[in-house]
Amino acid sequence: MRDAPTILHLDMDAFFAAAEQAAKPSLRGKPVVVGGLGPRGVVSTASYEARGFGVHSAMSTAQARRLCPNAAYLTPRFSLYRQVSDAVMELLHALSPLVEPLSLDEAFVDLEAGGIEAGEEAARRAGEKLRRDIRAATTLTGSVGLAGSKMLAKIASEQAKPDGLAVIRPGTERRLLGPMPARILPGVGPATAEHLRRAGIHTVAEIAEAGEGELVRLLGKAHGTSLHAMSTGHDDRPVVAERDAKSVSVEDTFDVDLHDRVRVRAEVGRLADRCVKRLRSAGRSGRTVVLKVRRYDFSTLTRSETLRGPTDEPAVVREAADRLLDGVDTTGGIRLLGVGVSGLADFTQEDLFAQAASENAERAESGSLEAEALDVAGVTGSQGAPAAGRPAVRRWLPGHDVRHPEHGAGWVQGSGVGKVTVRFERPGSAPGRVRTFPVDDPDLQPSEPLPLTGGAGQSPAPAIRPKSSPGAERSGAAASRP
Repeated sequence: MRDAPTILHLDMDAFFAAAEQAAKPSLRGKPVVVGGLGPRGVVSTASYEARGFGVHSAMSTAQARRLCPNAAYLTPRFSLYRQVSDAVMELLHALSPLVEPLSLDEAFVDLEAGGIEAGEEAARRAGEKLRRDIRAATTLTGSVGLAGSKMLAKIASEQAKPDGLAVIRPGTERRLLGPMPARILPGVGPATAEHLRRAGIHTVAEIAEAGEGELVRLLGKAHGTSLHAMSTGHDDRPVVAERDAKSVSVEDTFDVDLHDRVRVRAEVGRLADRCVKRLRSAGRSGRTVVLKVRRYDFSTLTRSETLRGPTDEPAVVREAADRLLDGVDTTGGIRLLGVGVSGLADFTQEDLFAQAASENAERAESGSLEAEALDVAGVTGSQGAPAAGRPAVRRWLPGHDVRHPEHGAGWVQGSGVGKVTVRFERPGSAPGRVRTFPVDDPDLQPSEPLPLTGGAGQSPAPAIRPKSSPGAERSGAAASRP
């Protein structure tokens, strides 16, 4: 534990939805929901306007539509989110060499390692400058928490939301934590919370009062000891610059259960290729191939096969996943499939499987990667490549980028009955006009997202502030989340 609030936690505000609002001027100030849009879709992020209707992440999209039918429902654009995330992470690294990313929109920063004075005012100035720089670089807002430990810095950033800064001063930890629910502590998930509830423990203060011995009896030595320390405000976990991934995986949930064994096998092959593409992008290889299958009754099983050495060969991973599928009963229907690679390494070991399979798989791999390119562009969706001899079905996903030689850049508002509706606008422009085209119009093409910048003349998305006065800062126990 530090005696100054020199650990910073940044959490971008409603990140995916805010990025979409910044990229699409017609959506600023309006409810936006990003996530899966099919019958089994799940909300990834909801804008603060949508949250006012009760929409939140992890809610089914169907429920969100009932609560907020007039929101803009968009499919994710991860290329845009990564672009913005890279800009934010660059600003964090300018503060300190010790930056620990937790996701695209969240990270810890060790200000002390960056040479910033060990005092509250210096930390506060660094946090405020970071927030200004993020808005200037991306037009988005982030919330900053400052404390003497990672746990408390994260709690502080939650209190600061949206678009604020909160400081938890050393010495105020126990008073602040006491009335909070047990779930606020790291490591208290649904199962642990249920164990504690059965023992009559609901708040952080009650965890501290239970004592280390009782917690060890309930939860085991490692978990009980750690939880008791955190309940008293003690957390000595360092900010770690490199978090080594243990596995790489991809998975898809299908709108309708898959019953056709040939289709299931094709989807496994497509997922294997996507997994290897992600593996290679990270400069890694792996030794163990994992297949995940969720059946019609929500039962989930995993199967794995360990190879003779690490590989990043698409054919090897595809064939291993195919062999694993042979041992799975798919009658009755499959709702989710996933393929992963674990046992990661920074090198590849020549594998006899690759030599045997490479020639036979070359043409199939080319076709699969082509189908994935179409999928990412939003042309064919999760159905993959079109059958031989049949034209590609152009499936335009809501929110995705397009370009037209006459009207320029735009985004898909919706499609159906052979038509696609596009709004032509770009970041920083005025709200654009809406036009409708046939889905197979050759002039309408998928496009990459335009960058979000805070250049002159561009109005950032309006910040939604708490009920307290604009720009107010919260410190210690006085902070509260709206």
